[in-house]
Amino acid sequence: MANLSPTLEMSAAAPPFPSTNEPDRVPWLEGGVRKFEAWLADNNIAHGPIADVALLTGGTQNLLVRFTCGARDLVLRRPPLDRKGGERTMQREYAVLSALAGTAVPHPILRGLCKDRSILGGSFLVTDEVRGFNATVSMPGRAGSDPDFRRMMGLSLADGLAELAKISPNVEELRTLGGTDGFAERQVARWASQLDTYIAHDGWSGAEALGPVHEIGTWLEANRPRAIEPGLMHGDYHIANVMYREDDGELAAILDWELAALGDPLLDLARLTTAWPNEQNEGLLSLKVEPWSGFPDREALIERYALATGRSMDAFAWFEVLACYKFGIILEGTHARAQAGLADQAVGERLHASAKGLVAKAATIINAL
Repeated sequence: MANLSPTLEMSAAAPPFPSTNEPDRVPWLEGGVRKFEAWLADNNIAHGPIADVALLTGGTQNLLVRFTCGARDLVLRRPPLDRKGGERTMQREYAVLSALAGTAVPHPILRGLCKDRSILGGSFLVTDEVRGFNATVSMPGRAGSDPDFRRMMGLSLADGLAELAKISPNVEELRTLGGTDGFAERQVARWASQLDTYIAHDGWSGAEALGPVHEIGTWLEANRPRAIEPGLMHGDYHIANVMYREDDGELAAILDWELAALGDPLLDLARLTTAWPNEQNEGLLSLKVEPWSGFPDREALIERYALATGRSMDAFAWFEVLACYKFGIILEGTHARAQAGLADQAVGERLHASAKGLVAKAATIINAL
């Protein structure tokens, strides 16, 4: 089973470490920076010495390094050397970014994938650097001063998902991601089995501490939509996993595709709306964007998406309940590890509170139907 970290709250973007012109100090360039430079040149990506290296941080599942080589500003992306499944993660992101090439989906431009472990000790991707800002880190210029600009920022999240919904799951590049048959039928068993694995952590307070999570699973099974519309899902779509353009507030790129999968893209929209803050910037998660005034409400996001895609929203409540169920269970994994002494206690408690909130929200959605 994949090791899913709690990207729901801990993704994207803290300020990078200061740039340095000493690329050999990057600790995980095990093969040496000269081999990396040679690989870039041999693949006609960039030519020259690597400079202006900056480690980018923020709790994503992968390590990122921004650097320049010749006339190009690039980003190296790779999993930690000690993380199981890291090779598959790189190949998954490569497949997705390859499929997105030439489409209207905002994404980092892929330059290459390297599977040769002798270069850096494991597989890695290189993309162009994305110019823009992450709203959970800073709100520069009009983003901080203009409510209309912020409204555009919110609506552009729905626009990005609408473009993603146009990607056929049958394109050649996505064949390695599996299929969509039985997607809805698999969901409860998939996430219930992950919840069951937490029992192995000594001291875990148990599923009962989350609230009616089992009852929600039963409801999901009994109320599955009769059909889905298959497509490509991002898997962890929220405001911290995008970059914005400073000139108009539209998306510069959707980032962090390591959880991408084939399924029904409505789950991405549900992931976004179930955690979307209200007018007072109150939400289930601790990630905050400030100022918040001007951002559209969840109903406006749903309407924008529906108009752009032409999709019926009749079954959307089911997807919102599933999003709460799925991401609540993912977050609870950190709490279980924290109670066993394997993760930070304060982080575990914070994520447990968010997980309980998601379960409670699922129950509220169900009761309102």
